[in-house]
Amino acid sequence: MEKGFWIVAEEKKKVVALLSGGLDSRLAVKMMQNQGFDVTAVAIKTPFCDFDCGRGCGFEIRETADMLDVDLKTVYLGDEYIEMLKNPKYGFGSGMNPCIDCRSMMFKAGKKVMEDIGAEFIISGEVLGQRPMSQHGPALRTIEKESGLEGKIVRPLSGALLPKTEPEENGIIKRENLGMIRGRSRKEQLKMAEQFGFVDPPNAGGGCLLTDPRFAVRAKDLFKHTETPTTNDIDLLKVGRHFRFDAKTKLVVGRNKDENEMLKALALPGDVLLETKDHVGPVSLLRGDDSESSLKLSSDITFRYSDAPKDTPGIMITQKNDSRSEISTANIGESEYLKYRI
Repeated sequence: MEKGFWIVAEEKKKVVALLSGGLDSRLAVKMMQNQGFDVTAVAIKTPFCDFDCGRGCGFEIRETADMLDVDLKTVYLGDEYIEMLKNPKYGFGSGMNPCIDCRSMMFKAGKKVMEDIGAEFIISGEVLGQRPMSQHGPALRTIEKESGLEGKIVRPLSGALLPKTEPEENGIIKRENLGMIRGRSRKEQLKMAEQFGFVDPPNAGGGCLLTDPRFAVRAKDLFKHTETPTTNDIDLLKVGRHFRFDAKTKLVVGRNKDENEMLKALALPGDVLLETKDHVGPVSLLRGDDSESSLKLSSDITFRYSDAPKDTPGIMITQKNDSRSEISTANIGESEYLKYRI
């Protein structure tokens, strides 16, 4: 402080970052911090790409935000995401992944935070040409338009290869401080991670289940037969072996102890839980028609995946709400049950 005067430090300009937990979004945040910006991170959860799901996006977001020293806000896109998935404007990728519509929704969520805190613009770790559906030039421009953020999305890792944004035009950021990374190679990102002192850097973020071919088949089956799936329906897709009996009826068979417990937790009133009485085996969940024929088929399939000896009959315990009963069951041949497998 000089005599008679207060020296006031200039307040840092604010930006919002979409934080996936992967390496690219971490690098984007660090690049902005090194240019003097105050970064607020937004983590997006959906029913299909949840950073608690243990897949590619299963990084510890809170720990990542703390490591980067950024404020973290979490946004959950639930029913509105499921509604979008019924008929995405820009279609699906190789699985059931509506990447352009999905990214647009995420940026809209980030835009709201940006407006709430008075940030200048929004950033992401997207790399030009890294993902075939959503990270080529036309797709990036479409996402900006659909999210209402034309000119306000900065992609620091590839920014020097992309058209100028409003922050550049206004002199808030400089092109020489933006990257020129293109394509799927991770070499440049790993170099940057070393320079920033990131220990054991993660792979790319984004573990959307809808890009998994096997999961996508289950999701398509659900949306084909259920007009408005719930988050419970979606969570059920994530576990077990799935069998479709008819338009309203499906069976899910647990594959291990953890999945057995998850099926019990996901059971809704009216669902039937099945478990072998005298042998180690799966828990199964029957949802829909629980007629005698459906219960018999469910029992036989469940018994087939137990440790019961072949050609040996057994007893199945069924539970619906608070009612328990026992039914006789037997092993079933592959040709009799695999035709129902989703």
